[in-house]
Amino acid sequence: MENMEHEGLVQEWQTLLEAKNLRALKQELREANEVDVAEFMEELGGEKALLVFRMLPKGVASDVFANLEPDNQQIIISSITDQEITDLVEELYVDDAVDMLEELPASVVTRVLRNAQPNTRKVINQFLNYPDYSVGSIMTAEVMDLKKNLTVAEAISRVRAASEDSESIYTCYVTDERRMLKGVVSLRELLAARDDRLVEELMSDDIIAAHTTEDQEEAVQRLMKYDFLSLPVVDQEGRLVGIVTVDDAMDVMEEEATEDIEKMAAILPSDKPYFQTGVFHTWKQRIPWLLLLMVSATFTGTILGIFEEALAANAALTLFIPMLMDTGGNSGSQASVTVIRAMSLGDVEFKDVFRVIWKELRVAFLCACTLGVVVFGKVMLIDRKGPAVALVVALSIFVTIIIAKLVGCTLPMLAKRLGFDPAVMASPFITTVVDALALLVYFAVATQMLGL
Repeated sequence: MENMEHEGLVQEWQTLLEAKNLRALKQELREANEVDVAEFMEELGGEKALLVFRMLPKGVASDVFANLEPDNQQIIISSITDQEITDLVEELYVDDAVDMLEELPASVVTRVLRNAQPNTRKVINQFLNYPDYSVGSIMTAEVMDLKKNLTVAEAISRVRAASEDSESIYTCYVTDERRMLKGVVSLRELLAARDDRLVEELMSDDIIAAHTTEDQEEAVQRLMKYDFLSLPVVDQEGRLVGIVTVDDAMDVMEEEATEDIEKMAAILPSDKPYFQTGVFHTWKQRIPWLLLLMVSATFTGTILGIFEEALAANAALTLFIPMLMDTGGNSGSQASVTVIRAMSLGDVEFKDVFRVIWKELRVAFLCACTLGVVVFGKVMLIDRKGPAVALVVALSIFVTIIIAKLVGCTLPMLAKRLGFDPAVMASPFITTVVDALALLVYFAVATQMLGL
């Protein structure tokens, strides 16, 4: 329903633009949601998008600009005057300005910084110097801070005065004259208290904060764990320098989830949308892992070559190799994906390795028993093979599932312990390892039971 309303709104704006009824269009855009306006401009593109952007008031224009794709941001920056760049940068929240600059070419970044106010330029440069994926690189510098000797009435007055320049006012942070973080108080607590009470009496000194150089994913996990609307960020000396807000957290979660999915699919991560990634770039993302997995898969062929005589002696064994390998690979993938997800959410750490192994062992035993019985019946009743072959296949499935589950749950944790991204140890890699192990188990069982 909401999507239909949005499409109708965009169509109405398109009609006004085509009819050159710019006054009516300007009035509607002024009152519209900035995300909807940004999507409208994305659909227009080129000169029409620039025309729409110039129609927007300063405050609205900056909000819309922050929601545009980097390519369209670059077109606008390249088309507007130096004064317009100055006004735009001053209206943007610092974290949005930094996000923009990180995506733009160096020549465009130089022009933007040259036209920014000295104080703004200093803050932006500070943000740009933080390590990639650190809390400092995603935080918002506009913070609502209070002094503890203020009365509630004075504090509310300060909040009201600074509300337009602060990204979040629902949580206020109490600092001293050196901006050292001393406490936290919510706007709700201020509104509910008497005007003559002091902020010091209301604030909580049980502070949960993040450091500028801390990994952004860890800070986001802390924000979500405590259900905060924002998380204060302090430097190495404990001074309040910014906050991480919920919208920052959502961006990080989307970015991290996308990266994990790409790694789990054996693709080198990319920060560009699908249609903005060229064919050659996409090839470079995919081919390294494909080459590595192809080379590692040669072990499977080597194992088949070693047991070539055994296969020739009992050709029926060949029929069940694909089923055995697929079942093992799927079992290992289930365990690895579950553990990787739990690790990304902070539910599982390396110290929990034995608890994870114990749980996966029990799960593997139940899965192995179930599939072993089903496979035994299938080989006997559907494939019409003898009980000896059926027992070999069933036992091989049983052992393979146990091994696959153990490999799937331990390799990601070991990778994290060694400093690698656990998502690398996902489906493709696990499947390759388990395939080789499954064949070894299969032929070992067949050799012993069938005397090959």
